[in-house]
Amino acid sequence: AGSFVAVCGLLGLAAAQPTIERETVRLVRSDAQVYVVLDTSRSMLAAASPTGRSRFQRAQTEAVALRAALPDVATGVGTITDRVLPNLLPSADVSAFDRTVASAIAIERPPPTQDQIRATTLAALAEIPRDSTFAPSAKRRALVVLTDGESRPFDLSVLARALERAPATALVVIHVWRKNEAIFRTSGAREGAYRPDPTTRSQLDALARATGGAVFSEADLGGAVARVRAVLGRGPTAIAGRTTKVQALAPYSALLALLPLGIALWRRSRR
Repeated sequence: AGSFVAVCGLLGLAAAQPTIERETVRLVRSDAQVYVVLDTSRSMLAAASPTGRSRFQRAQTEAVALRAALPDVATGVGTITDRVLPNLLPSADVSAFDRTVASAIAIERPPPTQDQIRATTLAALAEIPRDSTFAPSAKRRALVVLTDGESRPFDLSVLARALERAPATALVVIHVWRKNEAIFRTSGAREGAYRPDPTTRSQLDALARATGGAVFSEADLGGAVARVRAVLGRGPTAIAGRTTKVQALAPYSALLALLPLGIALWRRSRR
């Protein structure tokens, strides 16, 4: 009789569809922001083989992974060729960043303003501190650039002065480049006009020395994240949103009802 009552009670509880609600508060830094810039020049189409992942595809993956490692920092994304174009201003919404990188960014979209063999110029990064890319409240700022480094020559001191302008912007470069890569046509044939530039790492190292920044290979994303964390330091946080998770208890009540039912059947079989 007791087992019968327990079974009925647990099944009745399951029928009532009980739930537990848990609220999670999402906090983000109120004094810090990050801006990620992806190189979308044509050289970023280079890959090790016709079916291999291009530099640009690898940069997309790195950008998404970087954003996932900084969930508590508002982060935006833009592109660079011979100019910087914003796609998403720094936001606490991680999914918006991921969607932008996956769907709104492509090689030469839009194309560079000048038709040259080498379109990219990293000098365009100087535009970012002058524009309204970062919110005025962001006193700690980090600019992360994913590029193959194949840029036209430019005056490093001009960019250094732009980044030093208060509040200063820390530069972190992720070098997305491998030797023996080529740009392949749809037929699989190599484009003869393109040759990888083996001096790009030394050029980026010179950029880092001039700006007080740092350069990391695409294989060292962890080092790049650690650098961003170091330059942002610690600071105050603010509530960016609340997430409510509802857990249904009915399935557990129904399963629990099997216990007294099993006991009742077992005792009956013993008689």
